[in-house]
Amino acid sequence: MLTPRISRLAALAALALTLAACETPAAYAPRRTGMGTGYTDRELAPGRFRVTFTGNSVTSRETVENYLLLRAAEVTLASGGTHFLFDDRDTRAQTSIHADPMFHGPGYWGGGYGYWGFRPRWGMSGFGPPLMISQTTRYQAYAEIVVLRPGQERNENRAVDAREIVNHLSPQAAPSDHPDDHV
Repeated sequence: MLTPRISRLAALAALALTLAACETPAAYAPRRTGMGTGYTDRELAPGRFRVTFTGNSVTSRETVENYLLLRAAEVTLASGGTHFLFDDRDTRAQTSIHADPMFHGPGYWGGGYGYWGFRPRWGMSGFGPPLMISQTTRYQAYAEIVVLRPGQERNENRAVDAREIVNHLSPQAAPSDHPDDHV
């Protein structure tokens, strides 16, 4: 038989997992003002662009990098090029660790969030409330690309064919991050 404390902890853990499962991967879309996910691009000089894609905590690194590659190809085609070169690129991971109090029952007063709010009457530690520790990682990929005009790709063995990328990585063809979508 579960004690009331363990039952509450189990219920809170189940709620946290349910809420996390509701979040969907970042959509392939422009990042608008005030938004944390999506792509951006900016021309730095004629034929040179900086392209980024930022995902959320449930967007895989592979998807973030594929969306960066897709955006680089779209920028290349829109600027009149057929191929592009990566001059610089990287993927950054931002990991956050959260510690949230799991319990606001007997023995707590006020907000119960600080060590000062705990009264250890029930045999629990005097160092504070039990905590739920969670970790999230968000990826951001960025690149500087050089757009090649038709014919220039013959001299560059690192040239990436923008049309091939668009054909293979359009949002409809991109791999899904959602486990239920895999067959």
